[in-house]
Amino acid sequence: MPNIAILNQETIDKIAAGEVVERPCSVVKELVENAIDAGATAITVEIKEGGISFIRITDNGCGIERDQVAVAFYRHSTSKIRSAEDLLTVKSLGFRGEALSSISAVARVELITKTYDELTGTRYVIEGSKELSNEEIGAPDGTTFIVKDLFYNVPARRKFLKTAQTEGSYISDMVEKLALSHPDISFKFINNNQTKLHTSGNGNKRDIIYHIFGREISSSLLEVKHECEYFKVEGFIGKPVITRGNRNYENYFINGRYVKSNILSRAIEEAYKSFLMQHQYPFTVLYFTFFSELDVNVHPTKMELRFDNNNEIYVELCDTIYAILSHKEMIPEVPVDSTPAPKKIVHEYKEPIPEPFEKRRINEVRAAESRSVYGQSVTSAIKDSSAIEPAAKAPAVNEQLTDNTSKTSVSYEPAQVVTATQQTLGDYDKVFLTESSKKQFSIIGQLFKTYWLIEFEDKLYIIDQHAAHEKVLYEKTMARLANKDFTSQRISPPIVMTLDARESEMLEKYRPQIEQFGYEVEHFGGKEYMISAIPDNLFHIDMKDLFIEMLDDFSNATGRQTPDIITEKVASMSCKAAVKGNDKLTFPEINELIDELLSLDNPYNCPHGRPTIISMSKYEIEKKFKRIV
Repeated sequence: MPNIAILNQETIDKIAAGEVVERPCSVVKELVENAIDAGATAITVEIKEGGISFIRITDNGCGIERDQVAVAFYRHSTSKIRSAEDLLTVKSLGFRGEALSSISAVARVELITKTYDELTGTRYVIEGSKELSNEEIGAPDGTTFIVKDLFYNVPARRKFLKTAQTEGSYISDMVEKLALSHPDISFKFINNNQTKLHTSGNGNKRDIIYHIFGREISSSLLEVKHECEYFKVEGFIGKPVITRGNRNYENYFINGRYVKSNILSRAIEEAYKSFLMQHQYPFTVLYFTFFSELDVNVHPTKMELRFDNNNEIYVELCDTIYAILSHKEMIPEVPVDSTPAPKKIVHEYKEPIPEPFEKRRINEVRAAESRSVYGQSVTSAIKDSSAIEPAAKAPAVNEQLTDNTSKTSVSYEPAQVVTATQQTLGDYDKVFLTESSKKQFSIIGQLFKTYWLIEFEDKLYIIDQHAAHEKVLYEKTMARLANKDFTSQRISPPIVMTLDARESEMLEKYRPQIEQFGYEVEHFGGKEYMISAIPDNLFHIDMKDLFIEMLDDFSNATGRQTPDIITEKVASMSCKAAVKGNDKLTFPEINELIDELLSLDNPYNCPHGRPTIISMSKYEIEKKFKRIV
C-alpha cells in the first residue's frame, strides 16, 4: 500500500489556486472586486495577449498599509470578516482571503500601493508564492497590481487556456458586468493598447446600459421598481423584441455582486414565457437588495448564492416582471424596406420621380415636419395644411432641385421625416384593440388562408389567425382553471402507465392538487398506476403524455408553485385545439376572434411568445412604391 504523506506547501498553493484562478478573467474579477471594496471611484483594467502575459489593475482606493502588504498575500488573510458568523451578513464582494494568495502562486505579481496618510508607497514583488522584493517607492494614492506570465509554473493549466482573443473576450465581458454592477464607478478597459470601454461613473443606470449595449437596446427598456418583504429590486427589463438565443443578456446583481442564480433566472424566464418564442431569452439589468440572509460562501468564485424563502422570492419576482410586461401595447411595426437608410445621402440631379399630385403631399409632409418643432404633431399639421398660404409652405423637392441658385447635388436627411412620421403614427398603437377603435376597422380579407389584413387609420395591421386563436384559448382555459371550474369524466379502458421512483414520489407528494383538477389515479401494483378519470374540458390531447409531463415539471420545479405548473401545462396543451394556418375563416369568425382578443390583458403574443399582430405604416408602403422619396 502506498505511503500517505503531506504535500509540500508549494503544491498545496498550486492546487488551491486552481479553485479560484481558472483563467485570466478570474484574476481580473478578484482584483477589481478588491478595488471596489477599497472604495475606488475609478478603476483601469489593462491586458495584453488576452491577459495571459500581462494584466494591470489600477485604482484610486484606500490602498494597503506598508506593514500589511506581505500579510495580504497569506492564505485566508482578509480585512472583510472576523468570524464564521460574519458570512451571513457580509457586505463586501471579497471575504475568503484566497485571491492574492492564489494569484501569486501561479503568476509573477508586482504590487504598488499607497494609503492616503503615508508619504510614500510600497512596491512588493512575489512570484510562485515566494517573496522577491519589498521596498519603499514613490506612488500615487491607491493600488496597482501587475500580473505577468499567468500559469508560468503550471504548464498543464496554461496549455488548456483558449486563444488570446477568446480569453480577452471573457475579460471584456467580465469588465462590462462589473461596470454594470457599479454605475457610480468609472471603469476603463484597455486591450492591447486600445481603449475598449470607458464609463463615466455618474451613477446613471440607463447611461451605462446605453454605453455597453447601444442605442437599440437602451431605447427599448421598461423600468422596474418594486419592494417587498424579501427584497427590493430596481433596474430595467427589455421589451420582448430584444432577445438572444442564450442567457448572456440576463444580468442581475445582488447587493452589488454579479451572480448566477437558477431561482432568479427561472422567475425572469417564466414571466417572459408568453411573450417570447421557445429558446429565446430576455434582456434584463436588475439590481437586488435582499433583506433576508444570503449564503455567498457556496463556491470560491462567489458566483452562486443560496436564499431563504426560495418559493416566495420566485413568485414575487415572476409576478413583478409579468405585471410590467402586461397591459402594454406591443405591436411590432415592420418596415416594408428592411434595408436601413444611410444617415446622409447625396443625390445627383435626375428627372423627378413623383407625379404632380404627389409633389403636393411631399410639400405637406415637409411643412408639417418643420412646424412639429413648435409642438404640433405631424398628422394634425398635414390635416391643417390646406389653410396655409403657399408662400409659408416648405419648397417642394422639385423646386429645390431646379432652383437656379442650387448646386447640381443636394444633401438631405430623409431619416428625419421617417422618424417624425413614425412617432406620430405609433401613437395609434395605444388604441388599436379597443371597442371604439374596432368601429373604425376595415377588414380587407384573408391572406394565404392564414393572415388577416385590417386597415386602421394610417396603418395596415396583420393578424396571425393561429397565434391569435391560440392566445384566446390559452386565456380561456387559464381563467377556467383559476376559477376551479373542473369536472371529471370516466374513461374506459383506463390509462395504465409505468412510473419510475422519482415520478412516483411526485405523484404521491402532489396527489391532492392533481385530484383537484379532475384526475383519479390509483396504484395498480408494482410500478404501475391507473388513471380512471380525467378533466372533461380537455379535448384532442394525449392524456398519458400530459400526465407524465406534469410529473416531470414537479420534479424540475425550483421555487415554483404547484398549481401554477399544472394550470400552465394543461392550458398550453389545450392550445393545440386552435385553428391552424391554411384553415379558411369567414368574416363573422374573424370578427368574433377580434372581439375575444379585445378582452385579453395581453393579446399581442401567443403562449409561445410569437406575435399575434404586426403593423406597417402607410408612409413605409408609399415609400416602397416611390410615391415618397
